[in-house]
Amino acid sequence: MTDVTSGPAETRLRRSPLHDRHTAAGAKFAPFGGWEMPLEYAGGGVLKEHTAVRASVGVFDVSHLGKARVTGSGAADFVNACLSNDLGRIGPGRAQYTLCCDDATGGVVDDIIAYLHGDDHVFLVPNAANTAEVVRRLRAAAPPSVTVSDEHEAYAVLAVQGPRSAELLAALGLPTEHGYMSFSTATLAGAELTVCRTGYTGELGYELVVPAADAVAVWDALFAAGEAYDLRACGLAARDTLRTEMGYPLHGQDLSLDITPVQARSGWAVGWDKPAFWGRDALLAEKAAGPRRTLRGLEAVDRAIPRPGMAVYVGDTQVGTVTSGTFSPTRKQGIALALIDTAPGLTDGTEVEVDIRGRRAGMRLVRPPFVNPSVR
Repeated sequence: MTDVTSGPAETRLRRSPLHDRHTAAGAKFAPFGGWEMPLEYAGGGVLKEHTAVRASVGVFDVSHLGKARVTGSGAADFVNACLSNDLGRIGPGRAQYTLCCDDATGGVVDDIIAYLHGDDHVFLVPNAANTAEVVRRLRAAAPPSVTVSDEHEAYAVLAVQGPRSAELLAALGLPTEHGYMSFSTATLAGAELTVCRTGYTGELGYELVVPAADAVAVWDALFAAGEAYDLRACGLAARDTLRTEMGYPLHGQDLSLDITPVQARSGWAVGWDKPAFWGRDALLAEKAAGPRRTLRGLEAVDRAIPRPGMAVYVGDTQVGTVTSGTFSPTRKQGIALALIDTAPGLTDGTEVEVDIRGRRAGMRLVRPPFVNPSVR
């Protein structure tokens, strides 16, 4: 992967090893987490890309995601004592959604997928902009027996998502029968890769972790076989509409150092009975007292599209703020996630208003997801 200067001289954006393939496909690029990544592609756009994932299969280049490896004697126990979820709930060959929280406040430094290879080996996939900070915190806490390696640019990640994703990968000889949040290794186009049954869309899907040097060969193999399955390249704009329909949080908007797992309704990713993890005391105290606000869903009653940062009102009283908002291609209406005060009467079904550039638009509090998930 290479750097590219974009904008001011001091601003340098990394590029995926698939950048030339995206350019050839007519991609529109945008900066994201320090990377120049495809936003959408010519000949389709967000709507067609979104629909492909819901109806057939799409592939996303998400190589901007971080990669870190924790190895050595007691590596899994060390990670378990730092990150929120309980690795003891899973075994080798399984993956787990977890959170890196600030020890003092319980705020979320990042959300992460942890691949458990064994007692002495955990592979972590944080978000692009937060990888260095996650690695820094782990290294600072690691005992001498444990090594934390930043492998951000060593691997590409391709997300193959949609109801026909298993058919496509099986046609290429890749494993597809393993359960949700489990992974196995395989070979495609001469490349050794990891196939994990997970994703960020709510559809049947897989994420392929591929050595960066082999990314182009794997991408080409997918598209050579993909025509029979209506495969479409998809950008980050469709990824955002898909994840918002599922109510999946995005770090920096729905999770942050200022938004705890308790507030974000992500307590299911916390091993509350573990004796130690970063932020444990702060989060237990907040859970016992009850959070002052929680992440809720909004669906538009009027023809309006809520956007992040917009204020939510009941009458003249502001009761919350939109954290993620978009037009749902599946529902054909505006949807959002919002941090809403835990005030009496603010229950699912409550009518609220969102200030959209000075105009009040009617919305309704709901519990995500906004579409029925297909993941199992």
